[in-house]
Amino acid sequence: MIAGLSLSILLTDYHLRLLNLAAISAIAVIGLNFAFGYAGLISLGHAAFVGAGAYGVALLTTLLAWSPWLALPAAIAGTAVLAMLIGIPLLRLKGHYLALATLGFNVSFSIVAANWIEVTGGTNGISRIPELRLAGHALADERGYLWFALVVLAASAAIAGFIHASRHGRAMIAVRDDETASSMTGIDVPRVKLAAFVLSSVYAALAGSLFAFHMRFISPDDFGYAHSITYLAMLVVGGEGSIVGAILGALLVTFLPEWLRFLGSAYLAFFGLFVLAILIFLPSGLAGIRRPGRFRRDGRIKKLALVAASEEARP
Repeated sequence: MIAGLSLSILLTDYHLRLLNLAAISAIAVIGLNFAFGYAGLISLGHAAFVGAGAYGVALLTTLLAWSPWLALPAAIAGTAVLAMLIGIPLLRLKGHYLALATLGFNVSFSIVAANWIEVTGGTNGISRIPELRLAGHALADERGYLWFALVVLAASAAIAGFIHASRHGRAMIAVRDDETASSMTGIDVPRVKLAAFVLSSVYAALAGSLFAFHMRFISPDDFGYAHSITYLAMLVVGGEGSIVGAILGALLVTFLPEWLRFLGSAYLAFFGLFVLAILIFLPSGLAGIRRPGRFRRDGRIKKLALVAASEEARP
């Protein structure tokens, strides 16, 4: 965070804009880490929840003239309810079936956003979203917004770290490693999965809200299924199960197109090879370089099932 604040003084507006987008993406990827990294839920619909938060604040502030600070928690709460409603039936599925179901949800979200013109504006999107204001000062420039985004990112990461260290976080990891053993030791597996899915959507909605207030314009193209795949790539590159990895992955994947601009359209081929190399040579992601054994799913991690079960079974 300190490095980001220092860079905010030195960089141009264009690079500050990229840093803002990286910080917002990092919040979304930390949320995806609850579902994929901790609970082992393969979700390809994360961008839909980001979009739900963005459209929530956009509609509340433009159509109903709500204050942005009231619209923000309302949009997050609405997205959490949406995640709970679709999570109850979808989380009965596992593996690639769940991945396809969440991908279908993302596609459906994009179709609704593009065709419900009376509400969402269709492909024309929603513009004139008001900016956030702190102590009477508008967060209208890239530098000022970056300071705010980094503070929110730090708070989000701290809360995620607290949840990870709690019995609820240990229960998620236990469910990821062995659902049968977790169930036999007293963990309510469906409830843990749903909690991880809803937590993931809350972080996604927060990121979407910040994106809407930053860009002040949103459209269905901002939340297509390709963005869900990008969020997943960020987490894999950074290191699943790692909060630091989620931030590193978001930062790297956001800036990678800028660094590789000289490759032109060949960038996508390089990016694919880069992710493949990460999967082969760094299965723990960038966060596992210093401590490569930290995130491996070996027998030591499976012991968390017993630890979490003993905590979860307590009244």
